Amino acid sequence: MRSVTYSMSMSLDGYIVGPDGEFQWTAPDEEVFRFWIDDIRKVDVHLLGRRLYETMLYWETADQDPSIDDDTREWTSLWKPLPKVVFSTTLSEVQGNARLASGGLAEEIERLRTEPGEGEIAIGGATLAAEAAASGLIDEYRVMVYPVLVGGGTPFFPQHERRVDLALVETRTFPSNVVYLRYRVAR
Repeated sequence: MRSVTYSMSMSLDGYIVGPDGEFQWTAPDEEVFRFWIDDIRKVDVHLLGRRLYETMLYWETADQDPSIDDDTREWTSLWKPLPKVVFSTTLSEVQGNARLASGGLAEEIERLRTEPGEGEIAIGGATLAAEAAASGLIDEYRVMVYPVLVGGGTPFFPQHERRVDLALVETRTFPSNVVYLRYRVAR
């Protein structure tokens, strides 16, 4: 069965964006960006909330900029064709290889899990991940921890007030002092 993964960058104090909505501190250096490029290759479909979808729209046209570097061009070539499912109550249409979710998150994940394929079902965005976590649908948490304290904002980990035991399956420390942690939910 296809795994559901939740991957985002996070400050050391646990936030994906700061209290002012800023997240420039998550701009990856070359080595971290290469890691994300390799990671996206494992994904068959990406589930996004409206805010993350709108942030990621940049990548739908980034390859039209002749000044982008090879890594950015490679990321764009992987992101654009990747099927995306957007969960939104305010959008009436989406662009690129995306579609609006036709049902609830649990229903969508269960349907995607039954489809053929070996790749992961990736979730992006804290609000969507919180809903998936509350329903016990996340199989792995993957976090890129940046050496910064932002003091508040949107937390990476959902606040669903239940214990979830995790098993550490991978770590990596980058020269920029960014640390990658990959945990599998212990079931």
